[in-house]
Amino acid sequence: MANTLPHDAVAKLFDAVPANALPQLPDYNICPTQDVAVVTQEEGRRYRPMRWGFVPVWYKKLNDGPLLINARSETVAEKPAFRKAVRERRCLVPVSGFYEWYREGDEKLPHYFHRADGEPLVMAGIWQEWGEDGLPTLAVLTTEANALMAPIHNRIPVVIERDDWGKWLGEEGHGAATLMQAPGEDVLTYHRVDKAVNSNRASGPALIEPLAA
Repeated sequence: MANTLPHDAVAKLFDAVPANALPQLPDYNICPTQDVAVVTQEEGRRYRPMRWGFVPVWYKKLNDGPLLINARSETVAEKPAFRKAVRERRCLVPVSGFYEWYREGDEKLPHYFHRADGEPLVMAGIWQEWGEDGLPTLAVLTTEANALMAPIHNRIPVVIERDDWGKWLGEEGHGAATLMQAPGEDVLTYHRVDKAVNSNRASGPALIEPLAA
């Protein structure tokens, strides 16, 4: 993921109370196990950091099993790790964009996806607290790729539109399941970026710039 959205502006956009400590921005290379700022509904909207990588309650250690950065929307309500969270703890993940990779032989070619209209990209997430200290952890929901994404990858994040933010957060009764679908073909756009982003140590705005011909 990449995020250049100012925290104060995002908290105002969602009418959410910001946490005292939030991830440092801008960050052009947010990797799994790092913190991402998300919007939750906890007797009012909160804007708070969470570890990207959902940890099931039965894990004794953070690395007791697979790193669950994503959850498949088609099966999320059935999987023991996720089924309670998708009913009770849904969140919104506002970012500038995200990376997806196309495999060409042994190479992983990165592409940067963002909203075509320039607005914040808000992905669907689920969360839960883990361990004695209540570490908040997050997974992003994905679904089958639309025609835009299909040439690059077979999955795409579930994108929540502004009018549906409240429904996804559970503020408007039932119906969140109907939102777990691919975004419309004109919602996102993308371009190739440099393979520098393949390293979790890479940083800087050049990571999201179109790859020079």
